[in-house]
Amino acid sequence: LKEVLHRVLYAFHLEEVDYYKALQNSFLISADNAHAVHPSHPDKADPVNRPYMNQGIVLKYSANQKYTTDAVSGAVFKSFCEKAQVPYQTFTNRSDMLGGSTLGNISNSQVAMNTVDIGLAQLSMHSPYETAGVMDGYDLAEVARLFYSSFVRGKGDGNLEICF
Repeated sequence: LKEVLHRVLYAFHLEEVDYYKALQNSFLISADNAHAVHPSHPDKADPVNRPYMNQGIVLKYSANQKYTTDAVSGAVFKSFCEKAQVPYQTFTNRSDMLGGSTLGNISNSQVAMNTVDIGLAQLSMHSPYETAGVMDGYDLAEVARLFYSSFVRGKGDGNLEICF
């Protein structure tokens, strides 16, 4: 990602300082899938943060930073969901079990950018017959439409402004 962004910078004949300004005014959505509570294995899910299919887009959090969502990026994404009138839910890896991760945190190790990890709840991830909710796909499309017609701007004081 870092190399691609630098190529764009050079293609537009911009200065290095413009690269850092662009990062400050950027917001990345790392969209993947999320483990829904499996009816045959409910004990595998966190007792509080239990995503279900067709209950909204899943914001994924991890105390050990396997997901990039933090308080700021989570709040920004929730604002997009609320503006689009789309439900959302949260997922947190159980602290006593190894959990998944996404490419979002790998990208952030190279490029410091506000990033949120989201997904659609599904059963049987990585199996030949994965199952997901149809409404969640529609909800994600609606939030993506709003996201790409809006922008998030860094105000220079550590705050972000969402321009819908």
